[in-house]
Amino acid sequence: MNILLAMIPSFFWGTTYAVTQFSLSDWPPFLLGVLRALPAGLLLLMIKPTLPSKGEWKVLLTLGTINIAAFFALIFVMALTLPSAISGVGMVSVPVFAILFHWIKNKQKPSVAQAFSGAALILLAWKLFDPSSISLSPLGLAAMIGAITCIIVGSSITQSLGTQMHWWKILTWQLLLGGMVLSIVAGGHALVEPEKYANAVNHFSIQNALGLSWVAVLNTALGYALYVWLLQRMSIVDFAFGGIANPVAGIVSGLLLLGENFTLTQYSLMAGMILMSLLPQVLVAIKKSRVKPVLNSTP
Repeated sequence: MNILLAMIPSFFWGTTYAVTQFSLSDWPPFLLGVLRALPAGLLLLMIKPTLPSKGEWKVLLTLGTINIAAFFALIFVMALTLPSAISGVGMVSVPVFAILFHWIKNKQKPSVAQAFSGAALILLAWKLFDPSSISLSPLGLAAMIGAITCIIVGSSITQSLGTQMHWWKILTWQLLLGGMVLSIVAGGHALVEPEKYANAVNHFSIQNALGLSWVAVLNTALGYALYVWLLQRMSIVDFAFGGIANPVAGIVSGLLLLGENFTLTQYSLMAGMILMSLLPQVLVAIKKSRVKPVLNSTP
């Protein structure tokens, strides 16, 4: 059941790329990050007010900087420089990074299924992102790797905090503090390139408002509430494998909103990456379903 719930935030996150290009294409990434984080954090604070204790501010600031400030900025760089489908599919590589991170840091060896699926994901991604078959922005690809790293490190911190403070406080204040960090960065960027910020304000439209509402309320307030709550109930690797909905949403929203089209071979590689990301969870589910009847029949 948790894996199905994990698909809800992943689905909304997968629409970020197409929604941004469709409704906010000329906006600076730092400003988009601020307007995604702060309204969502304030909304959650209004729903259930919380305040960190003196010893909690530092770790929440660290989490907000990694999980929100850096991640949101990188996600919007991806959204503005890479095709929506490619961004969504690329993010299914998170399980590979999660496996490697926990193998190195916590000495948690991957299962055979996880190792096989990770190797297959790397091979398929190598073929999909081959410069000879598709032209992709180096900046966008670098942002993708950075965003994946933020997910793994930020998720580890989030999960470790679950035993120290309430998940709602973690959720609310990482958004607020991350949004404040981004506000400082955006302010500095606005001094360097003021015309981009002025253009966003002077040409604000209903389409812009709808796009911002989508990423702030559904992608962030709802998506991150489920994300933090689920990380107290399942492993980071398992949560990462629930990310199948991310590329599906990226492909569908890119097709519907932006008219993105790829070759049959490219769609096949995307499908292969999605299936490989699901394989370990499917095998675990099959194993559990076989064990239960045996346990039930035991006197």
